[in-house]
Amino acid sequence: MQKLLDEIIDKYKGTTAYGAVANYIPELEKTDPNQLGISVFDTEGNLFQSGDANVRFTMQSISKPVVLLLALIDNGEERVFEKVGKEPTGDPFNSIVRLETFNEHKPLNPMINAGAISVSALIKGNTPEEKVNRILDFIKKITHNDSIRINEAVYRSEDLTGHRNRSMAYFLKDFGNIEGDVDETLEVYFKQCSIEVTTKDLAYIGALLARDGKDIITNERLFPARYSHIVKSYMATCGMYDGSGEFAINVGIPAKSGVGGGIMCTVLNRMGIGVFGPALNRKGNSYAGLKVLETLSKNLHLNIY
Repeated sequence: MQKLLDEIIDKYKGTTAYGAVANYIPELEKTDPNQLGISVFDTEGNLFQSGDANVRFTMQSISKPVVLLLALIDNGEERVFEKVGKEPTGDPFNSIVRLETFNEHKPLNPMINAGAISVSALIKGNTPEEKVNRILDFIKKITHNDSIRINEAVYRSEDLTGHRNRSMAYFLKDFGNIEGDVDETLEVYFKQCSIEVTTKDLAYIGALLARDGKDIITNERLFPARYSHIVKSYMATCGMYDGSGEFAINVGIPAKSGVGGGIMCTVLNRMGIGVFGPALNRKGNSYAGLKVLETLSKNLHLNIY
């Protein structure tokens, strides 16, 4: 495995030049676009890493399946599905058009921004700070990493420039989808997106999902297998923005990407995978990261379809 990862990273390191870092969040534009790393954590407890695997980056949309897990734990399925649907959109992650045209006036799924904002509003806590701390504590627990923190500079950048997300939140509020304070909900959402991780952290979460909620290190069940199935289904159908169909064909495993350059993948009963490559394609997915995962999937026969 180690030899394979080294070979793949070496092969695709140069392809980072074909992508570009996200620039609509000013702080992300400062990221070195030439970075590329991967971590694989198998269900036997073995960790393999190559490239820029120890570089910290913000989760961005990769926080969506994690916060969805916590919302399910806090509220149960029925309550969560009152606020978000179960279908892919085929639209960009920041599209607002379906909120108005869909007759239920709720986001089609929690992997798009509007749906993730609705889910953030469901996290239990009396204040934004309490909610964010619960999210942080949950991520620390499932990654076995107590050093995980929020990148305050990225958070401030998100808050200052998140006008489209703010408009979505007020639209959702108008239809009763968000029951609490809009600005407080957005504070939770922007901060969850600004949580810093490494590819190792993503691989740990992916491996936890691969075991349907049973921790590899402690063997403790952290959430019901049913919640794992829900999250992985969303990842498989709409986890890679409007590139999800292509990813299903070329790689064929549940995954969630973020515009910080990360991709988190899970392979049932086999492994979790974390990839980082901040140079993105036009759909917001890591350009080199997609190449890495496609080659890894072919070599290890990971495609579940």
